[in-house]
Amino acid sequence: MKKWIVAGLMTAMLLGGLPQQADAQMERGGIGGLLVGCCFGIRTTGQWNDGKDLHFRDWGRLIPVVNIVLAVWDGIQGYEGITTSDLSQEYGSQYY
Repeated sequence: MKKWIVAGLMTAMLLGGLPQQADAQMERGGIGGLLVGCCFGIRTTGQWNDGKDLHFRDWGRLIPVVNIVLAVWDGIQGYEGITTSDLSQEYGSQYY
């Protein structure tokens, strides 16, 4: 049952974030912003609404065992003092 819920939320989030016209600027918020907020938290929602994409580490939070590994990885990088500008240089400004 949980797999169906996660799959439905991911589908709705992906479809909710698509632009209605090919040349229209992508508007954030709406159902996509709601689902990102429910699944990933306020900081990721703010970045989503600013036009940033979700990083693989955000998506990994939905997978039961992988989320523990990613949480420890994030904690270690937080201990090392990593900043958003460091992440932007490493992964690109598309995500951070």
